[in-house]
Amino acid sequence: MPMFARLVLMLWLAVPPGLAQAADPQEISWETLAPPAAVIENPFETITYDQMDTLRQILRFETGAEQSDDAEARAKAQALREQLSKDGLDVDGLFAARVAIMEKREAAASAVNEDIVGTSVRLPGYMLPLKFKDRKAVEFLLVPTVGACIHTPPPPANQIVHVVYPEGIEVDVLFRPVWITGTMVAQSSVQDVGYVDGQAPVSVSYSMQPVLVEKYGG
Repeated sequence: MPMFARLVLMLWLAVPPGLAQAADPQEISWETLAPPAAVIENPFETITYDQMDTLRQILRFETGAEQSDDAEARAKAQALREQLSKDGLDVDGLFAARVAIMEKREAAASAVNEDIVGTSVRLPGYMLPLKFKDRKAVEFLLVPTVGACIHTPPPPANQIVHVVYPEGIEVDVLFRPVWITGTMVAQSSVQDVGYVDGQAPVSVSYSMQPVLVEKYGG
């Protein structure tokens, strides 16, 4: 056997079983990009509708009092606080819990799934072009739904992929459906998306420089 052929055979035998298959891209869905849902304690689940409405009124009165130094609004808020206190509710504690829940939900919306970071994946979605070269999109956002970030509020940050593809792909319609194939990277960024009347920042949790971008359905 020639020396070169023996060398190739030795290298092939040295590869652990299944490694070649592991290099093949894993086809994933958008749900895969979000990490397992974290359990968030919600003290508001045991509160009645009337009590929730009273909390809203307190927040409204106190906000108004802070903005305009309205003594009447402050007195109304205090009376409502005393009413909820008699029901055994800690108003300040509930307001603090509200802020904590909002922060945890915001963090969950941008968190990545570490199981797919650094792996080769294939993901379908819709292109929202950011930069063109020679009439081809060389940079775009991949989003899960048509109209995302323009006609509707942007998806959570972990449901958007910032794609840089120097080879470029022709775009004949806005939100062209495509497949992207490459290594998924966890990279937080804020991308400016153009509108008819200006631009708006969109938060993104993932990025990819794909080896292949192909039109969905051929």
